[in-house]
Amino acid sequence: MKESIWTRKPASAPARETLTREQIVRTAMTTLDAEGLAGLSIRKLAAKLGAGATSLYWHVPTKDDLIDLLIDEIWGEIDVPDPALAGWRNGALLFGHSLRAAVIRHHWLPEVMYTRPSMGPNAMALGSRGLVLFGAAGFTGKDLDYAMGSVMAYTLGTASAEVATREITRKSGVSLTEWAGEVLKQVDAVADEDMRESVRRRADRDLDTTFSESFTFGLEALLDGLETRVRN
Repeated sequence: MKESIWTRKPASAPARETLTREQIVRTAMTTLDAEGLAGLSIRKLAAKLGAGATSLYWHVPTKDDLIDLLIDEIWGEIDVPDPALAGWRNGALLFGHSLRAAVIRHHWLPEVMYTRPSMGPNAMALGSRGLVLFGAAGFTGKDLDYAMGSVMAYTLGTASAEVATREITRKSGVSLTEWAGEVLKQVDAVADEDMRESVRRRADRDLDTTFSESFTFGLEALLDGLETRVRN
């Protein structure tokens, strides 16, 4: 594996250089949130910042380095409550919802977050706070790692699937509810009676609400299981 931007010694920018890494990351984040990964290039980003590409390379040598910086910036947006204030279970719920919201807000994240390890300062801080949170539930040792990992895996997997659906509808030019209605109509045409009943329950519902309720149901069920496990 190649050396990470987090372990590599940064190059010294010329004294006259006024562009900062923070400016680069902020502009790149805005670009990706609007245009996705296809809209990002170092030269295009330099033009938006009114700088030469060489100026960016002093701070961010490669596009992969920039992606690493952006991912870590997102980890810094996620709320991991203090269990002394929220309690471990309410804290875990807030953590899950905050993580889901970040993935939806930055819809390009699922395309890159599994392709590299997260070891930036925000990722490390999130991990440390998460271990404190789940440690307050009574988990220790490897079970502590697995408990936190289970909530993260559920949340990231569910949110990534939701993002994929939202991207399909965005590209189709119809609303999320219209797209879902058409899908359900086609499913109804080929389903058996049990599935038709399930389709009918969902046919007239707002899909945003369904996504939120479904996610909360699953997260609550997962926490029920973790709570039972740690008590036994």
